Amino acid sequence: MSAEPPILILDGGLGTSLERSYGCVFTPATPLWSSHLLVSDPSLLQRCQADFARGVPVDVLLTATYQFSVAGFAGTRTPDHPRGIPRPDIPRFVEAAVRVAEQARGMPRHEGGHARLALSLGPYGACMIPSQEYSGRYDAEHDAEDALREWHADRMRLFGGVADLASRIQYVALETIPRVDEIRALRRAIGAVPELARRPFWMSCLFPHAADDDTLPDGSSAEEAVRAMLDPGVASARPWGVGINCTKVWKLDALLRRYEAAVAGLLSDGLIEAWPALVLYPDGTNGEVYNTATQKWELPEDAKGESRETWEDQLRDAVLGTQQRGAWRQIIVGGCCMAGADDIKRLRHALLGK
Repeated sequence: MSAEPPILILDGGLGTSLERSYGCVFTPATPLWSSHLLVSDPSLLQRCQADFARGVPVDVLLTATYQFSVAGFAGTRTPDHPRGIPRPDIPRFVEAAVRVAEQARGMPRHEGGHARLALSLGPYGACMIPSQEYSGRYDAEHDAEDALREWHADRMRLFGGVADLASRIQYVALETIPRVDEIRALRRAIGAVPELARRPFWMSCLFPHAADDDTLPDGSSAEEAVRAMLDPGVASARPWGVGINCTKVWKLDALLRRYEAAVAGLLSDGLIEAWPALVLYPDGTNGEVYNTATQKWELPEDAKGESRETWEDQLRDAVLGTQQRGAWRQIIVGGCCMAGADDIKRLRHALLGK
């Protein structure tokens, strides 16, 4: 059996790719966002995912399930469901998300075979209207660890009912986590859903603030996030990988050094025995910031006129730098919002030369 590649290429931002390349429009009337295509136009969703899976090609493809929630389906009106899609009907859309991703990757495209599938699960804030993963400010009903654990466990059970799920996906991606208490809640929740817990899962956080503020939206440090992800005292379920997503690419080097120091500290304290994998997928912008009010990516006034390296070159340098310094089990790297298939193709060439 051949050894695992040290670097795997992940896909990019699905929702923004649907908007920019396929003319999709998402509003509060489509609370499932990119997952709405599973209801309205699965074939278009498959084409967009195939742009990454076969067009790049990527090694890991995320499912279109990031914003799945019972409330999101209840708020989705269709001719067949004028009052919203009820909970008993949700499992068929869960299965459809996996099936569409399987179809998008098509036949084996190189000696490594199919692109691997990662089941995408966003934070509670991604399912709020407007979304709050950038702020971490949740409603009172979900503003505590136990409440978040119950919400995530309930959602995860929807996925646990998919036939042969554990054999159809290779990873579970717990993404864009803005709060340390939600990291702990997610670890506790996934451990209670065997169908998901038996697959390697990663946890990734976002660091959306200005350049001199390397904290999560809740104010926690990168070190606190890593400890919450890996400390065995939090929960029995521990992630295979830790990471950063939906963060400016030029912030990665400083953040990665803090991640490395935190992992080294846990190893030194005897709390973990080996380095985890690393998963990096910064947003695909080069300075633009998402305005939740206008729902557009906008360049701040103080950033206009700045000149930076290309996105893919900055990400390549961050990956190679952390690879040289650390001892990560493996590195998965791609893009988040605004990173399209062409961006990921350039990233693949920059890192792997092919």
